[in-house]
Amino acid sequence: MLLRELNRRVTNGVALAIDLVAAAAIRVEGTEAKCALGDVVELLHGYADVHRALAMPTGDTLIHAATCIRRLGSGMRRALLDRMTIQLAFATQSIALQPERCWHLGLIVHELVMHAARHACFDARAGQIKIKLTRTGALLNCVILDNGTRPARDASDRELRIARDIARALGGRIEQGFGAEFTSIVLSFPLTERERGANWTIATRQMRAPRRTRAIASNDATHASLRSADALGALLSLSHPTDAS
Repeated sequence: MLLRELNRRVTNGVALAIDLVAAAAIRVEGTEAKCALGDVVELLHGYADVHRALAMPTGDTLIHAATCIRRLGSGMRRALLDRMTIQLAFATQSIALQPERCWHLGLIVHELVMHAARHACFDARAGQIKIKLTRTGALLNCVILDNGTRPARDASDRELRIARDIARALGGRIEQGFGAEFTSIVLSFPLTERERGANWTIATRQMRAPRRTRAIASNDATHASLRSADALGALLSLSHPTDAS
């Protein structure tokens, strides 16, 4: 209850700050000053998006983790990464998690992406960070991969302590890997029995969808040939795309 109240107060505080700066941008004279205050408003909107994405969820319904991670990433781009000219990309599978565990995943991803943005040495390369979310059996794997090099990171590893503590609360762990021109941080944790059941159902449906699509396409082609004079025939074909988050 106290955490939700704190979240509400922070949300209201950021909203008030946005209103005050926006009003100042209207009153101030000079194009340069208006642009500067406009940038501050956009920055605050980005942080508000991140704060909403990191809010503790309510209810007990399973959540699609990929949707939450993409929403969080959009806020981080708006708040910081775009201003640092760092590109953020996603490669995510549809994975269902219990609300509180999905929230913990979001907290860790936010910490790891911010860690990469602060400490990666991109040299002359364009900065890139990629979030990969996959499931292997009963294990969820989340990889934060960037094209930076290792210098200046060793001293920053202590900043990952909170992320590691949250990972342990999920029954998982965090590991780092370094290459000549890349760095990866891997979070892995086991799914609960409820999550395993839900994700097995999702995977089964995705495996069946292509077969249904081919069968429907074949039937539609047959019907179209029999009704070639019907100009609406093409509009009657059905599509059942798989869920690619």
